[in-house]
Amino acid sequence: MKLDGRRVLVTGGAQGMGLLIAQGAAARCAHVAIWDVNSGALADAAARIRAARPHGNPLVVSEAVDVGDPDAVARAAERLAASFGKVDVLINNAGVVSGKPLTELSPEEVQRTLRVNTAALFWTTQAVLPAMIEAGAGHVVTMASAGGLIGVSRLSDYCASKFGAVGFHESLRAELRRTAPGVGTSLICPFFVGTGMFAGVRTRFPFLLPILEPEKVAEAVIRAVERNRPVVVLPWFVHSLKLLRLLPVRWLDPIASFFGIHIAMDTFSGRPKAP
Repeated sequence: MKLDGRRVLVTGGAQGMGLLIAQGAAARCAHVAIWDVNSGALADAAARIRAARPHGNPLVVSEAVDVGDPDAVARAAERLAASFGKVDVLINNAGVVSGKPLTELSPEEVQRTLRVNTAALFWTTQAVLPAMIEAGAGHVVTMASAGGLIGVSRLSDYCASKFGAVGFHESLRAELRRTAPGVGTSLICPFFVGTGMFAGVRTRFPFLLPILEPEKVAEAVIRAVERNRPVVVLPWFVHSLKLLRLLPVRWLDPIASFFGIHIAMDTFSGRPKAP
């Protein structure tokens, strides 16, 4: 799908990976809407998205939306339809991470992770998918993770949410293949990305499992939409996780540990909390 003139909605679009994806869409001459719970970042993000467009007058819409709240999403979708029009491409990018051992996670942190990383996929997709199905065209992107393919130490809530995101997306793809084959889908499963969200993580073998540059991941997301790629796994070595999961657990766990997967979060600091 060419993005020129298309209307793209990016959740979590005011910062980090979401902002880079929104800028990439604008650079392809798309009209862009961003939803983000961080209301203070919206104005600057919208200006940066406008500046990314090479020519013309892009339509850029931004709103503070808690995508984990189904009622808030439904209301925001109604306002978006009135001011922005039908969404052609949905980028489900919003996400959070706690980065704590299981025994240190509070109920509030677990619920927050699941509502933003998994439940929100239902609310945002339900809000815009009917119009895509009616038009017989569109594209839905789910930003999952390599942590949706293998469980990682200190990421129990995050991995649970991303395993859920992978299952959600595969079911969505199967449904659309039967009922609306003109609506494409892309599942994105990157290793750790060098944004503030995963600040401090480390990798034992950077040549195999590098901390990914966010700009390259954002570009891969844009290309996935343009080329209708169903699954994008970054870097290539993450594909080996599919084979590792075929092994007995007594082999899987030591191999994963050897590659440093389970110590990556030991130095995690994360994005600084707002004062």
